[in-house]
Amino acid sequence: MSSTLLVEDTGVPFDELQAEQIARYQTAWAQTGWQREPRVSVSRSVLPIVSDEDRAYFGGERSSEDQVGILEGVRARFGKSYVGEPDALAEDLAKDAAVQEADTLLITVPNMLGVDYNARLLENVVRHVAPAIGWVHPDQR
Repeated sequence: MSSTLLVEDTGVPFDELQAEQIARYQTAWAQTGWQREPRVSVSRSVLPIVSDEDRAYFGGERSSEDQVGILEGVRARFGKSYVGEPDALAEDLAKDAAVQEADTLLITVPNMLGVDYNARLLENVVRHVAPAIGWVHPDQR
């Protein structure tokens, strides 16, 4: 599981740096001789704007680019938040190198907005973003 923070900054965009780490992990796994495939998950903040309420909360979101900062004295790179119309989010996620390399995408939610809001947010990801990327619900396979 790799989150939206890496305590490494080589100047490479977050998703590419994370994809490099995934590749190194998979190589190390293969070198051990284990027979099964390793599972890899990454997390992203995905906030589709499909209502006035979403727009009120996130319409002015400015973290659509990687952020670099110092965390406990270490230079760190923070992944961007994916905020916007579902078709634009789908396009951006389809270009995210680490999302494409991972087996699982963990969607982070703004827990301070409560269960009901986050249930709708996740429903909007499932209904509007996932199909545009080609993700299929396991029940639909």
